[in-house]
Amino acid sequence: MAYTLDEFCAESRAVLKAAPLPNALPQIAGRLARLLANPAFVAAAFSDDMPPGRRVLHHDPETDFYVLAHVQEGNKTGKPHSHGSSWAIYGNAREYTEMTEWRRTNPESETHAVLQAVSKYRLGPGETKAYGPGVIHSTAHPKKAWVIRVTGTDLDVLPRYHFGKQDRMLEQA
Repeated sequence: MAYTLDEFCAESRAVLKAAPLPNALPQIAGRLARLLANPAFVAAAFSDDMPPGRRVLHHDPETDFYVLAHVQEGNKTGKPHSHGSSWAIYGNAREYTEMTEWRRTNPESETHAVLQAVSKYRLGPGETKAYGPGVIHSTAHPKKAWVIRVTGTDLDVLPRYHFGKQDRMLEQA
C-alpha cells in the first residue's frame, strides 16, 4: 500500500513530539522521500497546469509544522537565506533543485555579511534534505520544478535572514 500524506503527517507529528530536533529532522526527511515515491500523492499535490506559487497541504496545530506544495518557475535563483529559529525540509517531486549551503565568515555583530559557499548539490525527484534552525542556504530552479517543503512553523511570521546584493558572496567552496 502506498504511503499517504495522512500517514506522513501523523508520523511526523509523533517524531517531533518524541525526538530532539536534530534526530527528528532526518527521520522526517526520510518519510518525505517515501511520500514523494507515491505517484498518487504527487498527482494529487500537483498538476501540469498549476501556476507557480505555494499551497498549504497540511498544518499540524499541535506541533505547528506545515507541509507546502511549491511550483517553482524555471530560470529562478533564490538568494541565500535561513529560516531563523525554525527548520525546513525540501523534497523534489519533479525536476530538480540546485542547492547551495553557505557559512557566514564574519561576526554576526557586523551588519554586512560575508558568506562562503560550503556545499553545492542537486536534489532530484524523490530526494530530500533537512535544514536546521539558522542554516543558510539558497535554491535555484533552472527548469520548472515541483517541490514539497515541510517547515517547523509559518515562516512568514518569523524574523529570518535574507542576504542581498550588498552582501559579499564567496563562491569558492
